[in-house]
Amino acid sequence: MTSGSSLAHAECAVNGCHRWARSRATRSRVRAVSWASVTAGILPVPSPWPPPWAGRAESQAVPDLVLDAADPGFAADPHPVYDRLRRTGPVQQVRFANGSTGWLVTSYDEARQALTHPDLSNTLRPGTATSGARAVLERHMLTSDAPEHTRLRRLVTDAFSPRRIAALTPVVRDVTDGLVRQLLASGPGPLDLVSQFAFPLPVTVIFEVLGVPLADRDDLRSWTYTVASPNGPAGDAPTQAAWAHMLRYFADLIAAKRAQPTDDLFSDLVVAEDDGGRLTEAELLGMAFLLLFAGYETTMNLIGSTALALLSDPALRDQLRAEPARRDAAVEELLRHASPIEGALWRRALRDATVGDVTVPAGDTVLVLLAAANRDPGRFDRPHTLDFDRPASAHLAFGYGAHYCVGAHLARLEARIALGALLDDVPTLQLAADPADIPWRPGLLVRGPARLPVTI
Repeated sequence: MTSGSSLAHAECAVNGCHRWARSRATRSRVRAVSWASVTAGILPVPSPWPPPWAGRAESQAVPDLVLDAADPGFAADPHPVYDRLRRTGPVQQVRFANGSTGWLVTSYDEARQALTHPDLSNTLRPGTATSGARAVLERHMLTSDAPEHTRLRRLVTDAFSPRRIAALTPVVRDVTDGLVRQLLASGPGPLDLVSQFAFPLPVTVIFEVLGVPLADRDDLRSWTYTVASPNGPAGDAPTQAAWAHMLRYFADLIAAKRAQPTDDLFSDLVVAEDDGGRLTEAELLGMAFLLLFAGYETTMNLIGSTALALLSDPALRDQLRAEPARRDAAVEELLRHASPIEGALWRRALRDATVGDVTVPAGDTVLVLLAAANRDPGRFDRPHTLDFDRPASAHLAFGYGAHYCVGAHLARLEARIALGALLDDVPTLQLAADPADIPWRPGLLVRGPARLPVTI
């Protein structure tokens, strides 16, 4: 599915044919903290975090806190570090092991404030974006501010409304049932529940929503898994090749949907008009990438974390198996406790911005740690306890404000159906490894097990 015109459009986007949309030293004293009692994640080794688009803070102050977000111990349990940060100050500037710096927000109230702060921008900082195909695909509504963000979000909001998502229930059930049958046929294992269930479930569903042809799904699923894999450096040859394949594929898909629209979301976007104009080629490419990844990332991590939590605690598992009516509340508590999106995308201070009692200098970067905010003892009683009887709470697992996750309803539906299937249809499911040995995805943006060995 390759056309010369679509490839030309893609190359034009790469080469910039489309226009896309420190000052002073920090005013707040950076607190020196002894980290002797918290070693996980505080190691002086090279780290790929924060991502390149976070940039380097230009404040004259050099933070005393050094964080290695790639450390396996930190990835497995970052909360001792987050708790220490929050107690010392809920808005802290830290230095990462690769030399870059940024501000981390770890408390609930300050997180909500930062997520809606008019002076903290989601727009990528000039000169810090990744290059090549990845740079094209990562320009989308999540990395934009109003009014551009408002215009782009308006085009997809209806497709992810509660009514439209409820209509997808049979699709999600069919996909889930098929994957369960494959698991049972592949048993007894060990099997990897992430690659064989948690990943293909939401990816297959979002393929249906977007209108990805059946013949193309194996290739796109493979490229997606390569790009999202926590193994290997982000710039290695296979990963770069996967980015390039995805860019060419989406460019060709745009051309195909434009020539012959079908009944799917991507066709709607290709022909949609807003304020008298259609989405540009670059906007369509970015939207395709965002909807694909946003359509599976949260659910994949949530399913993996949910399975690990229940398989590690038979009492909780048996409770939900015996009382199906409690499962919806359990999903909400698991969203809070597991926080599958660990941090909202990096934001950049357009001008000096006050969050809580701290002023972030213009040009500095800020990361709101949703996982830390969801374990803030100032907002949640016994925050580290997984409690399915916890009263309904306004967790921040899907963010807050204008950039609240547009796919939240779909993620909830998929998680509820997946949870029910694992409890009811795979009663002999067991962990095939010690929970302490489960590898977790590194970094500060997503949180979930990288692999989950199980037996059936």
